Amino acid sequence: MALFILRRLGVMVLTALCLTFIVFFLTNLGPNLEKLAKTQGNARMSDAQVESWLDRNGYGQPLVTRYGEWLGVVPGWTREDAETGEITGRCIDPGMDPAAAPRFCGLLQGDFGYSTVSDDEVAAVVGGRLALTGKLMFWAFLIMVPAALLVGVLAGMREGSRLDRSLSTFAIATTATPEYVSGVIFIVLLASSQAGLSPILAEWGWIDGGTLFLGSARSAMDNANFWNFTLPVMTIALYGMGYIARMTRASMAEVMTAQYIRTARLKGVSFRKIVLRHALRNALIAPFTVIMLQFPWLLTGVVIVETLFNYNGFGWTLVQAASNNDIELLLTCSIVAVLVVLVTQLISDIGYVFLNPRIRIS
Repeated sequence: MALFILRRLGVMVLTALCLTFIVFFLTNLGPNLEKLAKTQGNARMSDAQVESWLDRNGYGQPLVTRYGEWLGVVPGWTREDAETGEITGRCIDPGMDPAAAPRFCGLLQGDFGYSTVSDDEVAAVVGGRLALTGKLMFWAFLIMVPAALLVGVLAGMREGSRLDRSLSTFAIATTATPEYVSGVIFIVLLASSQAGLSPILAEWGWIDGGTLFLGSARSAMDNANFWNFTLPVMTIALYGMGYIARMTRASMAEVMTAQYIRTARLKGVSFRKIVLRHALRNALIAPFTVIMLQFPWLLTGVVIVETLFNYNGFGWTLVQAASNNDIELLLTCSIVAVLVVLVTQLISDIGYVFLNPRIRIS
């Protein structure tokens, strides 16, 4: 097992290097750097002025060198102004003594740079947004996974029954409905004072406010509660549970036709004990991998939900960084997303081995 984990970690490092280099290359294309120069300098800069600005700020070096600086394995660039004698560089912060500046200042040193839009530390920005998305992910998982497993197990216990067909139709419908559709439906039905259930419930005196739920999750960033956080959580959970439920149903239906299940039935074991003691654990092996893969989807795939409900989490930050050409922030968001995908895949592989004792690692 230890050798397997070490091999997987080695593959993870190589994969992370390849993916981050691709993202670094795409974000540092000529048009992006030209747009950055004109945003930071003057929108009417000539081509020569753009080249001069890029050279002064370290963007004129070869791509591989700048990638090494960003990683922290190549010393950061420095430049001395010929007129003023001022020394600037990647690792020299404003007001810092150049002699006291470190030689390396990249990803490996924990230096993620500064946002080119807000001038804030990228690490602080991403950390705060990750915390907000983590809160949303936690409550979505808390509802999505148990509900999906329950639907899948109930549908797979008696394949072909009326219950199976009803639950399978529900699971397919939730997966086929995009978040921007279900989110809008929830807002109209539950968070509108002019349509849906809220006017009816208010007329009956069942609710005190104008709406049953709040259609914006902006206030949930500081104080999440049942009123302002239910709709975004429901939107994410409803969309994600369909795929897990379908996978669980297929796995459960396959296990229920296995030879050892038929033997247990012939021995007179009750159906409840067969499901709980024999079928359930084996049926959860395949859905476990699917559940783990929901982490990277929730981290980067909730962009629509966060935008729809005005919740400024990690996905919203990723979109803003891309639209504003904020290179440092976009690179940091990308490396976080890559690491989450690789770590969840590693956990999934290790968990798969423990859930299925028949698997042996040579």
